[in-house]
Amino acid sequence: MTGDVVSARSGTPVDEVARWLAEYDINGLPVVDADDRVIGIVSTTDLRRTRRATGADGGLTVGAVMSAPARTVRADDSVVHAARIMSTSGIERLPVVDEEARLVGMVTRRDVLQIFARPDADIRDEVTDEIVVRALWLAAQSVDVAVHDGVVTLRGNLESSGEVAIAVRMTRQVDGVTAVVNRLTYRREASYRQVV
Repeated sequence: MTGDVVSARSGTPVDEVARWLAEYDINGLPVVDADDRVIGIVSTTDLRRTRRATGADGGLTVGAVMSAPARTVRADDSVVHAARIMSTSGIERLPVVDEEARLVGMVTRRDVLQIFARPDADIRDEVTDEIVVRALWLAAQSVDVAVHDGVVTLRGNLESSGEVAIAVRMTRQVDGVTAVVNRLTYRREASYRQVV
């Protein structure tokens, strides 16, 4: 995500927002209230629609033309979740908010595509090195990690169901992973309940 976000208030003049969009070479920005809570989005599409309907945008404020409520994601949401929202809603950008709905950043379709364009070999290497070897303290060959178009398949026989749960959960969080196919088996049930 981008952390330094240009934002507007509902009272910001539309012609000023049009200048910002051109100056920063962006096609939309979040609209926030006095507490930096996201209340809407204003985009070049909103501005064009307003110009067609009224013949001009002079004198109008963002509050009159913005799309609201804005779809947002939390900073701890996965990239896959953000991608699904963008895809199903047909939008190009999502404000990223904290637990109190305050703006902390922006994620765009371009950001998401850069992560999903990650080579399968890089994903495989990260899963093997960071999860199998460093997190689980296993030999690299203990788990067969296969990756095709971002889908990771894990195969092997681990010591416990807890190790399997950790491997699957951590793999889901690796940038570029779109899904995890769990083919791992284990020798014993974990003595504590592990949520996957």
